[in-house]
Amino acid sequence: MNQSRLLKCAAMAGLMFLPCGVDAHDAGPVWITPSGYRLTGEDARREIEAAADRLPEGDAGWEFVAVPRVDAPPQAAAFAAFTPAVTTRWDDQFLYIEGNGMPSHRMMVGITAWQQQVPLPQRYTGENAWRIPLKPTPAKEPQMVKGRFLRGAIAIAANGIPIFNPQNNRGEISYEIGELDQWGGHCGRADDYHYHIVPMHLQKTLGKDKPVAYALDGYPIYGLTEPDGSVPKGLDALHGHSAAGIGYHYHAAEKYPYVIGGFHGEVTERDGQVDPQPRAQPVREALQALRGAKIKGFEATGGSRFRLSYTVGGDQRSVAYEIKADATYAFEFDDGRGGKRQETYRAGAGGGGGRGEGRPPRGEGGAEGGGPRRHPPPGRGGNGGGEPGAPKLPDQPRSSDGTFLLTSPVVEDGAELPVEFTGDGDGVTPPLAWKGAPAKTKEYALLMDHADPEGNMKWYWTLYRIPAAAKSLEKGDHTTGTMGTGFKGQVGYEAPHSKGPGKKTYTITLYALAEAVALDDPKAVDRESLLAAMKGRILATSSLRVVYTSRGSEPQQPGAASQGRKPERRPQQP
Repeated sequence: MNQSRLLKCAAMAGLMFLPCGVDAHDAGPVWITPSGYRLTGEDARREIEAAADRLPEGDAGWEFVAVPRVDAPPQAAAFAAFTPAVTTRWDDQFLYIEGNGMPSHRMMVGITAWQQQVPLPQRYTGENAWRIPLKPTPAKEPQMVKGRFLRGAIAIAANGIPIFNPQNNRGEISYEIGELDQWGGHCGRADDYHYHIVPMHLQKTLGKDKPVAYALDGYPIYGLTEPDGSVPKGLDALHGHSAAGIGYHYHAAEKYPYVIGGFHGEVTERDGQVDPQPRAQPVREALQALRGAKIKGFEATGGSRFRLSYTVGGDQRSVAYEIKADATYAFEFDDGRGGKRQETYRAGAGGGGGRGEGRPPRGEGGAEGGGPRRHPPPGRGGNGGGEPGAPKLPDQPRSSDGTFLLTSPVVEDGAELPVEFTGDGDGVTPPLAWKGAPAKTKEYALLMDHADPEGNMKWYWTLYRIPAAAKSLEKGDHTTGTMGTGFKGQVGYEAPHSKGPGKKTYTITLYALAEAVALDDPKAVDRESLLAAMKGRILATSSLRVVYTSRGSEPQQPGAASQGRKPERRPQQP
């Protein structure tokens, strides 16, 4: 729905539009009713669509335009266009950009120089988020990128996908030797998708008045024209210049340097890349280039299943793979002549990543391996979580399709679970909410699990037969759905209550299912039986990682010893 029609429909519905909300608590656009109530999301959608039905025929479609929070830094505006797949948070120094590294557009088609990598979700969240400085500082001596910064990203696109040097790590220009798909990207050796040119196609979503990307020095990268549509003049060797009202900024190019010619702002180079930056997480060993391969198709075949098709010398071949609920990756390689080979990989067990020669992986797979990790601290506002000293988060994607999203009003992804939902408190189930479920969802199921130091999976909350109409679970809710057992074998919620020292991460995963699971006796429903029952029925998943620190591992305060510790709690009964 175009803007004029949208506002006309809203006026007919008696709604007043406030683009950035009433105050800092509003995360996006807000509509005010004549009686003063706030409407957001689906409630506003229903009101305006009802008004649209009363207008003359025309564009009656609806599109919600994401708007950053009123207190958000201006750099967040471009990324807001791609929510919920991309989220932002910030502190006084940096804007942090989070996502799963999977763009909404198609990928891989058109590549004729292929390293046999395929797109897999990445965990660019929490401590592993991308970051750009909010107040970029001009460098005393600009650093050119030609022949340098050949590993890792030099910029981040507005859709959360990193942009690497236009040269690959061998110094060849990727775009000019057939390595890139029709959208300017390909996958690195950690199966991480990224661009090597500015993705101009994002302007269909952004318009030409917003940056398409930000260089990692903090300066924006616009398209081929100025925001007002005029032709850029006086570009320097970095392919940037200063303009009134914008300040220094770069411009994309249709020939080398394609992205930027160098950094106008201060950056630190370490091991051939900008440092710090996130790590991609490989799950399998990197493969060799496949001579003569031409990628013809790439598609999502349902849920977290994908298929890449290609030809070699006239043979039709394919790679089909699925990201499973147990954090394994099942691959099937079809050579087109009746030969099929299956391989299963587990998150965190793979090598690869990076294009170093015999060095720890660090380049084309992101800032992987080698040297100490130096990550940004968590910021204020927005989404995200994590904290220094927190355990490594599972590599499970936040959202399998970039739309279905599980959240909680009491804890953000990667943050500490409040004590009342643990064995140190009341031991009740935390409240949850979700949105963006696939249209064909028939019911939901939920699992909360955790891998112990030996790699054994323990589960704390199994819930199934959650109605398709449900959008949330209340605190301590045991009327919605059917509760199965915890790892100790009792029906109910096993609140986290580890006696071991240190922080531990628990993953709550919500499954959108295409049909109901065939489970009867709750006493027989554990993690494995629920996963088995959901096999072939999963449309999408979304995971929320929470951190628990045993009170027994915290330094005791004066007098704490005499207070004693709460006794072990039994599971919360349904």
